[in-house]
This record gives sequence, C-alpha cells and structure tokens, in this order.
Amino acid sequence: MSFTDSSNPTTLQPQHKDRIVIQATIDDAPHFSPADKQRLIDSYPAHEREARLKGIPSLGSGRIFPITEETILIDPVPIPSYWAQIIGTDFGWDHPFAAAHLAWDRDADIVYVTKTYRQREATPVIHAAAIRPWGGWIPCAWPHDGLQHDKGSGEALADQYRAQGLNMLQERATFDDGGFGVEAGVADMLDRMQTGRWKVFRHLMDWLQEFRLYHRKDGRIVKERDDLLSASRYGLMMKRFAETEPKPRAVGNAYAGPQSWMT
Repeated sequence: MSFTDSSNPTTLQPQHKDRIVIQATIDDAPHFSPADKQRLIDSYPAHEREARLKGIPSLGSGRIFPITEETILIDPVPIPSYWAQIIGTDFGWDHPFAAAHLAWDRDADIVYVTKTYRQREATPVIHAAAIRPWGGWIPCAWPHDGLQHDKGSGEALADQYRAQGLNMLQERATFDDGGFGVEAGVADMLDRMQTGRWKVFRHLMDWLQEFRLYHRKDGRIVKERDDLLSASRYGLMMKRFAETEPKPRAVGNAYAGPQSWMT
C-alpha cells in the first residue's frame, strides 16, 4: 500500500505494480448514520464536497472539467435502436490503448459514454478482440498517429485494426471544419457536461478516474493518464459518422442476421 499526497494529483495513481492507492469515502464510515452523513454534506461548500467526502483531489483552477460527478453520472440504460453509435480509440503501448463506446441520442443531442476498455502493452489482435463484441458494425474513430506505419510490417496502425475486423473510419478524427485541436475538443466536452448533454454510465470507474485527475499545469493540459478521455474526445469529434444498428434482414423465410457493415 502506498500513501499519497492529495495536493499532487499524479501521486494518486499507483506508480508501481506492487502498490495500490485506496481512497476512503464517507460511505466507508459505518459509524455515521444517514442523518450524520447528510449533516456533514450540508456543512461543506459545494466546491469542496467531492474532495472532503470522496477523497477526490481539489485541483482548483487547474481542473479541466470543474463538474461534480453527479452532474454527468447516470445508471446504465438500454440503448434504443435509433441512437447512433460510435467508438473512439486512442492508440498506445507504453501508455494504454483505450476505447470508449458512445451512444448519441440525436433528438436530444445527448452523448452517452456506455462502455470503456483500457489496456497497455498489448497488440491490435488483443485490443480488437475486446472491442468487437460491442458491435463489429460500429464505426471507430482514431487519432492522427493511426497513420504511422509499423516498422516491421510497414502497415499503417489503423489498417492493422481494420484487418482485425474493426470498422475503422477511412480518415483520422477531425471536426466538421477539418480541425483537430485538443483544446477545441475539450471545450466541446465541457460545454456538453455543463448543459446536461454528456452522460457517463455510473459503473465506468476507469473513465471517472481520468476525469477526476485531468488538469492543467502552467495553463497547459497535462497529457498523462487521459487515454479514455482522449478516446471519448475522438469519438465526439467524429459523431457525424455515428451509425444506428443495422436491422436484421430476411432471406426467404430464414433469418440472415444483421447486415454487414462491409456491404
């Protein structure tokens, strides 16, 4: 077990495989009655509650998403067939490869983060096998480094995942106007959070872990431990390519299964 300095958000991440970080919350204090807990909650200013009650670091002006978790968290819900879906990916080896499944309710313009995957030091074969069950027809957005070629095979990284059965989009993630700036993507996510148009399924603790620690230093975004947030951002950037689940097609009286995204 390691003890950490809560004033430094990076120390809240285990730096070694033999160490673990434990955060205690008010719900881990069995000697508090529900009334006692509510009195404590009411006694703290709103901007201090997550730090005092949940052990979530207070990053002050450096926090990129100054949003309380309850603003964006919801219990998992079934995804209606008319919601468009897309997967955002962020490539990595030393830092984790990450994927985030987004469902977009076009009518209300609300984006839901419904599934996540994060794994370091694994090949495209492993990552693709983990993501394919989400739906092989779902388009996958990817960043600019997907154009890089593998030194051994000479094959572009995005093509390696395409060969493993993922529906990789033809072009790297960009906004409608062709831009791809990180700040613009972060601003879009924050605007959605503040207006109730960005929701995250409550059980996705790996996504929340990154959300809690995402911060700036000297005005610049710290690009560490942000893999799922980056994957989410790429998916959001390319939501114009999100698709609804194909309807099953019948051949004679036989069920032929969903139409392939390859056709």
